[in-house]
Amino acid sequence: MRLFLIITLTMCAFAANSVLTRAAVEGGHLGPAAFAIVRVAAGAAMLGALVMWRGGALRLMHPARLVGAFSLTVYMAGFSLAYLSLDAGLGALILFGVTQITMFAHSALTGQRPDMRQISGAAIAFSGLVLVLWPGAESVTDPFGAGLMILAGLGWAAYSIAGRGAVDPLAASAANFILCLPLICLLLVLTGIEMQGDAVGILLAIVSGALTSGLGYALWYVVLRQITGATAAVVQLSVPVIAIVGGALLLGEAVSFKVTIAALLVLGGIGWAVTAKR
Repeated sequence: MRLFLIITLTMCAFAANSVLTRAAVEGGHLGPAAFAIVRVAAGAAMLGALVMWRGGALRLMHPARLVGAFSLTVYMAGFSLAYLSLDAGLGALILFGVTQITMFAHSALTGQRPDMRQISGAAIAFSGLVLVLWPGAESVTDPFGAGLMILAGLGWAAYSIAGRGAVDPLAASAANFILCLPLICLLLVLTGIEMQGDAVGILLAIVSGALTSGLGYALWYVVLRQITGATAAVVQLSVPVIAIVGGALLLGEAVSFKVTIAALLVLGGIGWAVTAKR
């Protein structure tokens, strides 16, 4: 039960990132580059302070930090820029659909082969993503935005895979954020994207960075040590459903009948996959 509650809290934090980013970027409160930079800085400050308060070590030069920092940079940049044109729920559907495929493929290639129930559950859940993205239904109007979110999904999958070996999830997350900060600044500043914004946008970015990203990702590294790669891939498909609901309630984004059916398919597939008998 404790693990279930931690997973639920973590998935809600992931969904909140989509809603907060969409509210700040699409709402015109903060540009995507500035949002990503403030978000990473807030996460680094929060996690670094917690590690120092606990008396732990960051180990910034550990080889695993290179993968964590680089993949986090790719995810943060693609994620923020994509929400210039994608709704919160639709962006999350693309992000975690790509994540699921990548993590399943990695599990299969490394010998952690999913069983038939996990495969069938994932197929049902992924059919929900196909339904919502199929041309003529809830199709993506901006291919560039979709491409950026696909890139973010690949980055997040790599970040999650790297996290399975984290001995100290809090310290590993803090080090990843600290190393990511100069990388994301260099990447986004060189793009020449405007850094305009207001206090509301900065506040949203700080909440996203310190709470739903920093603490949420540290919790995710704790979870990853207790579940298989295939299960980790499937449970993340609950995030788009939560983001769709959050986007509708908080941002007034429309939820069509097909999106509702897709959400039910995703939840049903997850339920089927993760309740397999041991």
